Amino acid sequence: MRIFMTLIVLTALGACETMEGVGRDVSKAGNEITQEAQEAQ
Repeated sequence: MRIFMTLIVLTALGACETMEGVGRDVSKAGNEITQEAQEAQ
């Protein structure tokens, strides 16, 4: 659920950003997913 909420927030923020900002947001989302996966192991 935390990942889902994070992705929604990042998507909303990305909509207001430039393409560079969107890239950072996507990268941050990927890092969050990786962290969650590692914690689940």
